[in-house]
Amino acid sequence: MALVEISAAIPASPSDVWDDLAQLGSHQEWMSDAESITFVGDTTSGIGTIMEVVTKVGPFRTTDVMEFIAWDPPKTMAVLHRGAFEGTGTFSLDAEGDGATRLWWREELRFPWYFAGPIGARIATPILRRIWRGNLKRLAARF
Repeated sequence: MALVEISAAIPASPSDVWDDLAQLGSHQEWMSDAESITFVGDTTSGIGTIMEVVTKVGPFRTTDVMEFIAWDPPKTMAVLHRGAFEGTGTFSLDAEGDGATRLWWREELRFPWYFAGPIGARIATPILRRIWRGNLKRLAARF
């Protein structure tokens, strides 16, 4: 299991950060590892939304199927990852001083055997942490 937990200060209120995060189709604008996002069905926000995200890390590409299992504006959204990599992911927002927001990103992912299972997870964790820190920097720059 790969466990990645990171956070960043975002120079905007939790409601403003939430409004941006809730535009799920725009995540590929600030997530360097997301090549494309396609919604499955008509729902594009809230619990039950399903999207297929073509994800690329280095030479590796996969389609991550995500179903939103929590949606509590402006505090938390969470997904269930299905497909090659299984697990959960959560964005949590906390108000900080001066109108800023602390955004917490937590992912727990099980790696399939053909990505070396637990060994692959151990190797990939620092790489994913670095990529996702960059993603949060790009998100913060939107405000």
